Amino acid sequence: MLRYKVVETATVSEDILEEILNEWTSQGWQFYGMQFAMRETHKRPSMAFVLFTIEES
Repeated sequence: MLRYKVVETATVSEDILEEILNEWTSQGWQFYGMQFAMRETHKRPSMAFVLFTIEES
């Protein structure tokens, strides 16, 4: 059975995203993708959602 994990962060920076990726992949989760929430008035994302999967029996 495939399980999904969504990690939300309001701080969208290289360091924070690396921390999230390293933390969850070290626990056996596989990186699945990343989605960004944008504000119309800003060029940088206001939030990020980092997606992981893990296979369970």
